[in-house]
Amino acid sequence: MSDDLRQNVLVVDDTPDNLKLMSALLKDLYRVKIANSGAKALSIASSDSPPDLILLDIMMPEMDGYEVCRRLKADRSTRDIPVIFLTAKAETEDEELGLKLGAVDYITKPISPPIVMARVETQLKLKASADFLRDKADYLEAEVARRTRELTAIQDVTILAMASLAETRDSDTGNHIRRTQYYVRVLAERLKDHPRFAATLDDPTIDMLFKSAPLHDIGKVGIPDRILLKPGRFEPAEFEIMKTHTTLGRDAIEHAEKSLGTPVEFLSMAKEIAYAHQEKWDGSGYPLGLSGDDIPISARLMAVADVYDALISRRVYKEGMPHEKAVQIIADGSGCHFDPDIVEVFMAMQDEFKTIAARFADSDGDLDRKRDYLEKAGD
Repeated sequence: MSDDLRQNVLVVDDTPDNLKLMSALLKDLYRVKIANSGAKALSIASSDSPPDLILLDIMMPEMDGYEVCRRLKADRSTRDIPVIFLTAKAETEDEELGLKLGAVDYITKPISPPIVMARVETQLKLKASADFLRDKADYLEAEVARRTRELTAIQDVTILAMASLAETRDSDTGNHIRRTQYYVRVLAERLKDHPRFAATLDDPTIDMLFKSAPLHDIGKVGIPDRILLKPGRFEPAEFEIMKTHTTLGRDAIEHAEKSLGTPVEFLSMAKEIAYAHQEKWDGSGYPLGLSGDDIPISARLMAVADVYDALISRRVYKEGMPHEKAVQIIADGSGCHFDPDIVEVFMAMQDEFKTIAARFADSDGDLDRKRDYLEKAGD
């Protein structure tokens, strides 16, 4: 067998004659390393070329074999190296201690060469099998992580594509999608320890909220241009049509979900937000007139984020409202438009909203492009 393919056996003994004997016994089948102290054994075991098995004497000065074994098993890099004690200590309690410390076998001196060789071979075969299974498990874990990252990227791209579709139809969108996404996340993070929300707003749910939030207005793709692009107040009949964007959004996401043939968590939450973010705490919202806790938490969070951003944002037909005035309107809506506990948290963290708004502010160029878009749409 090629020397490179042979397994490595480390023999640890403070007696030169014992090292010479074991080296001669093992050298035809294995690559043999020797160490005449516990410290040297630990150094070799933790090197870039660790042994596949260690034959370890117990009675050594400075550091005995028991302590060497303890340290090997305590170190993540060496704990899987099998240890066979090879010692003159023949008492039952000595063997029991060695096995309790993690040794795979215990051989007493004077040795029987055939027995030693058989036990070494057995433990090396077991080690090779364990290494194979461990490598396979590591590969599978890495593959699962890779596929998870891939699926996450697909989710993100899907959301981005769908949200961008809505954005192309609505000239007022700008960075609204991005701002509301961050508003919702900071609100949820602040509320996750609140007694009313702790059971729902865990970290995975907040991550899903962040992913799903950009789809809250996806239904606007189904609203006619004459209404969607109208620069001003809607007539009653127009408003009724505009209100259908919640149902259209829910139905579009539901169709995508059914096409996949299985429920998808982030799409389910996106559907929930799209359908219910125009509901009001007192039941005067739409499309179902839900009230109080019947409104999904995700939609209640989006309601605050959406209204705040609409108030402070510039449009081609209006200037953005000052932050302080928008905050006052949100406060006045507590208990009628918005969940009072969410408003209370919003008031306490309003500066974070202001920071997000500044970070993702629409540029003057965005407003000019909106004007051009509206003018062309009106031609």
